[in-house]
Amino acid sequence: MTDAATRVAAVVAVARDDAHRFTKPVRDEIRLVAGHGIEGDAHAGATVRRRSRFRGTWTEPNVRQVHLLQRELFDELAVEGHEVGPGELGENVTTSGIDLLSLPLGTRLRLGDAAEVELTGLRNPCVQIDRFQPGLMRRMIRRDASGTHRRAGVMAVVVADGVVRAGDPILVVLPVEPHEALPVV
Repeated sequence: MTDAATRVAAVVAVARDDAHRFTKPVRDEIRLVAGHGIEGDAHAGATVRRRSRFRGTWTEPNVRQVHLLQRELFDELAVEGHEVGPGELGENVTTSGIDLLSLPLGTRLRLGDAAEVELTGLRNPCVQIDRFQPGLMRRMIRRDASGTHRRAGVMAVVVADGVVRAGDPILVVLPVEPHEALPVV
């Protein structure tokens, strides 16, 4: 499909970790499970998995099952003095050829042959980014006349099972208009 509602991009790398560590090791493949997240990843689950997201009950929906980040950010950060590679900022899927941050809420991304995620919001950068590389946190947030812009990627929930590998195509399907900007989650 190549109409105004769809675009094609690609997966650069995939990563997962079974423990709550900031950086995730790159893998040959990851398995996405609908309503759950990434099989074997510490952030997988239908309900909130992180203490930092806990708001009084562990039954709140987990809207952060999958973290996606565009590889193009690595080039921008290199110019600013920070060398970063896939998985190092905690993302599960590193993409190329698509501006993830500009996509609206509810956008669906088909990853490979079958896996599909729905965007739920922008990742809010946290202090762990500066623990990884001092000074990097301020590079992840831009402020200008039009407002605050977070560059730490997007979060999603899994809506269709499937295996995802580096090199897989990404099909972008925008939601019905009017489009709503991604909130910070």
